[in-house]
Amino acid sequence: MTKPIPRIGSRRSGRIGSRKTGRRIPKGVIHVQASFNNTIVTVTDVRGRVVSWSSAGTCGFKGTRRGTPFAAQTAAGNAIRTVVDQGMQRAEVMIKGPGLGRDAALRAIRRSGILLSFVRDVTPMPHNGCRPPKKRRV
Repeated sequence: MTKPIPRIGSRRSGRIGSRKTGRRIPKGVIHVQASFNNTIVTVTDVRGRVVSWSSAGTCGFKGTRRGTPFAAQTAAGNAIRTVVDQGMQRAEVMIKGPGLGRDAALRAIRRSGILLSFVRDVTPMPHNGCRPPKKRRV
């Protein structure tokens, strides 16, 4: 008969290695994706692991209001509030996309009290890459 494997610890005592608590993050990277329909703000640590995120849709904005600057400002504020509580002081900002929420999100990040080491635009630009789709005829 096989020997039973001893189980260390109990799984019933809540989440194992709870992710939300404890990690102190002095420096991070804030990614802002501003499309015409939505704005997504993601806060990662320096290695790229997501710490907090928010979008205009999760903040309760519906339809075309998600693309507005105010929705982007709200999303940025929500994403940053949790990481400021975890001790983030410095951050780099990467902004991607053509949307209206770019400047509003950056303004909200500046107001949050985090020192920005740099702000970089990482919008992908084709160097005349692939052929665009055929124009729609209605």
